[in-house]
Amino acid sequence: MDELMRAVVLTGPVAAGELRVSRVPVPKPSPGWVRIKVEAFGLNRSEYHLRAGLATGAVFPIVPGIEATGTVDLAPGGEFAAGTQVVAMMGGMGRAYDGGYAEYTVVPATSVIPVTTDLDWATLGALPEMLQTAHGSLHTGLAIQPGQSLLVRGGTSSVGLAAAVLAKEHGLTVLSTTRTPARLDVLHDLGVDHPLVDEGVDAALELVGTNVLPDTLRATRVHGTVCFTGMLSDTWTIPDFYPIGYLPNGVRLTAYGGESSDLPAETFQHYVDLVATGRLPIRIDRVFALDEIAEAHQVMETGGAVGKLVVRID
Repeated sequence: MDELMRAVVLTGPVAAGELRVSRVPVPKPSPGWVRIKVEAFGLNRSEYHLRAGLATGAVFPIVPGIEATGTVDLAPGGEFAAGTQVVAMMGGMGRAYDGGYAEYTVVPATSVIPVTTDLDWATLGALPEMLQTAHGSLHTGLAIQPGQSLLVRGGTSSVGLAAAVLAKEHGLTVLSTTRTPARLDVLHDLGVDHPLVDEGVDAALELVGTNVLPDTLRATRVHGTVCFTGMLSDTWTIPDFYPIGYLPNGVRLTAYGGESSDLPAETFQHYVDLVATGRLPIRIDRVFALDEIAEAHQVMETGGAVGKLVVRID
């Protein structure tokens, strides 16, 4: 295929308003790689870090995007039949090789998860990285158990909302925080529990950053666990870290970075089915067209979304 496609190409750090859609050759997959016709993709904070020059080890030029949703266009190794509905995420997408901000993307077959659903593309496009991060943080990072309590810092972010819903589905009592009182109704509508018991939570998911991590640690009971997953504040290091002075006695601190392999295909399909039946409510803040990518990044950078931002390829 020697055709051209639309894609967002970064040649270096730029402001959100400088993002543009270009015409570039459609990529050709080698054996072991899969070309996906992208129908939708979600926006993620790590793509803001890349675009703003905050990411380490960035390689330019690059098509950003750590996830994509669509159908298999070509799989030279025979891993998937053409037309198979799939999602792809992580594994180097948008960093080591071109990612999902394009009409076609080529990814390793190991990063591809087949899925069967009647969900619209925008809704399905919101799910892969959001559910992978929430699921991995809860089960790999925190090893949650039914009956426990969970604190989610950064609760109205897309991952925070998903984590609260998944934790409720798993039988936990959930408290989620927000800096905006007007957003409390969103958390109530998703079934977040109130109030928290005074002695602290069993598990806490930190999505804001190291600037609020001490507060989260103090809100966690002895032998409880805090999982550091997100950096919504763009603050991810702790200067002069002294563990004994920083960590409350008996409170555990872990972290979760995540890969697509942490979300088994059958688990992802289960979550998608729950979304389709309404048992797993997922909040999409807004759906953009590819040509609106600059506006989408501006909304993400300023924290103006409550839930997931999605781009639909049209």
